[in-house]
Amino acid sequence: MSLIDLLSDAPVWERFFEYKTSLVCPKPLEKKLRGFIDERAYLPVCHGISAGRPFPLPKKSVISKIYSQKKRTVYTYPERENTVLKLLTYLILRKYDGLFSPGLYSFRPGRTAKDAVQRLLRTPGISGMWSYKVDISNYFNSIPVQRLIPMLEGALADDPGLFAFLRRLLEEPLVLDAGRPISEQKGIMAGTPLASFYANLYLKELDAHFAHVPYARYSDDIIVFAPTRAEAEAHAEFIRALLEKHGLAVNPQKECFSSPAEGFTFLGFLCQGGRVDIAPASVDKLKAKMRRKTRALARWRDRNGLEGEKAAKAFIRVFNRKLFENPVDNDLTWTYWFFPVISTSESLHAIDLYAQDCVRFLISGKRTKARFNVRYEDMKALGLKSLVHAYYDRSEAERSRRGAARRE
Repeated sequence: MSLIDLLSDAPVWERFFEYKTSLVCPKPLEKKLRGFIDERAYLPVCHGISAGRPFPLPKKSVISKIYSQKKRTVYTYPERENTVLKLLTYLILRKYDGLFSPGLYSFRPGRTAKDAVQRLLRTPGISGMWSYKVDISNYFNSIPVQRLIPMLEGALADDPGLFAFLRRLLEEPLVLDAGRPISEQKGIMAGTPLASFYANLYLKELDAHFAHVPYARYSDDIIVFAPTRAEAEAHAEFIRALLEKHGLAVNPQKECFSSPAEGFTFLGFLCQGGRVDIAPASVDKLKAKMRRKTRALARWRDRNGLEGEKAAKAFIRVFNRKLFENPVDNDLTWTYWFFPVISTSESLHAIDLYAQDCVRFLISGKRTKARFNVRYEDMKALGLKSLVHAYYDRSEAERSRRGAARRE
């Protein structure tokens, strides 16, 4: 039976619902998915796929990257079709997980960023090794589709119906840009559900090559270790050559070697001396986002003659949502990504202090010591949350959960 046939199976949708709601899933999204399943809104989409009818074109959008002024291009299908593709991706990632090497961690069942970092830290002698870390430039949208398709055909040899459908999606030359069909090279279309499987599959050869050395890949983020700088440079040469062979390029701004004394950074984490903290670059990105929002809200406050508390509330609302909530079900919140991995609150404390300073400025309108007339209790009353407190609350809850599990 093809996975395509399972898309109209009600029990399969129920298992998918259980999986989605076991994660960090906002109540509105949970309610929407429940309604979609109960109304069997997936059936018209499934019937269209089975009949070979044209799939709707994806919509192109250019958005700002989180905590950065950089732009990225993403693609989205209409909501009904996108939900069906999410289920299909869920099924594909589980059926074909055996294709992949142990060092691959992205979008795999039962594997997380925490697993990647902890596995590396458990590697004997890792603290005495050199590391080479690199990001692939615009990975998802740069993958040459015609090179991917033979890999996909080999991987899905047992399901020709599934392969035929995915091939049609990949080879569709048109996208909607501001409602108008245009033709462009779009790679595997970042933002679409199936892109996660394609991203894993396309560099399967690279993962297999490093299966017996300390190595990890999370989509477009790669790190590999070696006893000496020379061996690390040899690994780097191999990676660059393989990426070039596959029509890809490294991001030179995110390519670095680290000595044993420096530790290593990966997926936004700094691992040094057995301690895991948030990498300085990730802290700086978040502070920059806070700084830009503070300036914008200060201009809004002054232009409209508003009370400082109103601007402060807006700042708090924005960053509570970004840090603690999950507005889109394919995004991980900031805290959900970092909290399970870090072993210290040092960077969280620095971020808390920076956020408090931004709020004090918005309330007082001053950069001088007079801003400290705004008390922490006043900011807390406006809704400001402490990352440090949230981190320790989560740690305590996790300890209690493990203790209860042991008693059972």
